[in-house]
Amino acid sequence: MDTNVSLSGYVGTAVEYTAAEGYSFATFRLATTPRIRRNGEWVDGETTWITVEASNRAADNAAASIHKGDPVIVVGRLQTKRWQGRDGEPRERLVLTALALGHDLARGTSQFTRTPRQSADRAASAAQEQPMTEPADADSSEGVHVA
Repeated sequence: MDTNVSLSGYVGTAVEYTAAEGYSFATFRLATTPRIRRNGEWVDGETTWITVEASNRAADNAAASIHKGDPVIVVGRLQTKRWQGRDGEPRERLVLTALALGHDLARGTSQFTRTPRQSADRAASAAQEQPMTEPADADSSEGVHVA
């Protein structure tokens, strides 16, 4: 079962973007740090790092709009992805598959530009598109070590 969540935080890496055969994919790391009250004062809690993945139009627009250091809000399906590292040790990573994402307007301003429903390049690619296969986990060597 997927868990839908909304998270706010700061983009911690450049957006990695790939596009092929009418399909596009973007990913970046999101740092979210809660503010907690300790001894009558507000302090930063522990930072949680989450991999955000977006596809198709959301990926296209994220790659064009979001940069390292930007404050963002992401709504999506949260999952823990697990695998075995090259060293044989189990690994895991929190992944948020974005359903919607954008700048956090509580932390700054933004200028919105509507994108066409389908660009000419994407329309031409979509006409030739073949059935998609499940994308491989390209960076399976990264993640959190599980003890």
